[in-house]
Amino acid sequence: MRVEPAASHFIAGHPVEDTDGKPIDVIYPATGETVATVHAATADIIEQALASAVDAQTKWAALSPTERGRVLRRAADIIRTRNRELSELETHDTGKPLQETLVADAMSGADALEYFGGIVPAMGGETVELGGDFAYTRREPLGVCLGIGAWNYPIQIACWKAAPALACGNAMIFKPSEVTPLSALKLAEILVEAGAPAGLFNVIQGHGDVGAALTADPRIAKVSLTGSVPTGRKVYAAAADGLRHVTLELGGKSPLIVFEDADIENAIGGAMLGNFYSTGQICSNGTRVFVHRSIRERFVERLVVRTRAIVIGDPMDETVQMGPLVSAAQREKVLGYIETGRKEGAKLEIGGGIPAIQGFENGFFIEPTVFTNVRDDMTIAREEIFGPVMSVLDFDDEDEVITRANATQFGLAAGVFTSDLARAHRTIARLQAGTCWINSYNLTPAGMPFGGAKASGFGRENAAAAIENYSQIKSVYVGLGPVESPY
Repeated sequence: MRVEPAASHFIAGHPVEDTDGKPIDVIYPATGETVATVHAATADIIEQALASAVDAQTKWAALSPTERGRVLRRAADIIRTRNRELSELETHDTGKPLQETLVADAMSGADALEYFGGIVPAMGGETVELGGDFAYTRREPLGVCLGIGAWNYPIQIACWKAAPALACGNAMIFKPSEVTPLSALKLAEILVEAGAPAGLFNVIQGHGDVGAALTADPRIAKVSLTGSVPTGRKVYAAAADGLRHVTLELGGKSPLIVFEDADIENAIGGAMLGNFYSTGQICSNGTRVFVHRSIRERFVERLVVRTRAIVIGDPMDETVQMGPLVSAAQREKVLGYIETGRKEGAKLEIGGGIPAIQGFENGFFIEPTVFTNVRDDMTIAREEIFGPVMSVLDFDDEDEVITRANATQFGLAAGVFTSDLARAHRTIARLQAGTCWINSYNLTPAGMPFGGAKASGFGRENAAAAIENYSQIKSVYVGLGPVESPY
């Protein structure tokens, strides 16, 4: 089974190959087999991408917002038409079950393109009356933007970055994660097919050195990264040297609070979505589940029953609910955290091992895992695991749980389950997190801003808020009378 792309890169409107670049094998996580090979970008590839993006950006920015919006909406339509093909590719690239990728990956990307394609004609400035004279503002593009993707939602992240960037009149060079390099190439093809100028959205492959070279180039006006906190610090420092705009969407260790009056089945469903969807590989996951002591026993009992029923297996089987982790290294990391949880005294309620799946013995599968008796100072309650490992913590009152929930360097997301909406809003207002849910979890519609606080990053993706991160305001004062000057 091979899913080789036409070439490793997509530059100036067509596939481009340069075999002088370091080979990067694409591994299907369900079987461990190599399904494609791409090559990292050389200095020549990077230069081609930058030069073509600069040229395309000028032409693109000269179009009317309506024309730009039309291209983005066409791209969204093409993605929806080809959703199954794109979803199957994403499953081979990430290992996520087709049941998920059919609804949550390319389709989410299409939603973003459609949303920004729809609002771009209304983007503009304002007029300021000054009693005779007046001023007005223009919203202008930044130039060439760099998008650096993560491996958990490759095509969604590419679209979430490209849609607002292109809507504002920018060009983008996108570097996917070296672990999942394939689907962004398809997005580049689709944008050209939809009418985008050649070079407007270029995709080049590589490791951190390629991202660093692009970040340091003076032709890059803005960098948008989805990744880890350590990577975010490096990118931020490099971008600061050139005074470039930056959006960082980094990690999390988000709290999900279940009060005593919550609907337990709904709360369990939210906790499972916030820990087991995409095999736990979601940055906003609510991995610290605080459950009120009075309902904790019932909550855990039902949680274990429902967790045991999760169907693990062949990701291409649409009845399968959980696939493998993305790589052998990621599984080793997660297994290490599980062992640490045991050693530090947490109680393993279910999971913690490697399931036996006939025909997929070489895949990177892991059991969904639930720990109870977790203390705030335990490693599994403090560090981002990025796997299907849920920590259940007890609490007694509102003030206590809010204080404990906020006692982390992260601030990406938070959730509250309760039937008391006054308490829900009161609690959310006090939680230090950028993206929050009440009686739900991990839903991210294109019309809702997404992003974090504290060490989880800054800037927002999606919604009108993203426009602020991909454009700049020019103020123009218009004098209508004689110039008053003391000189």
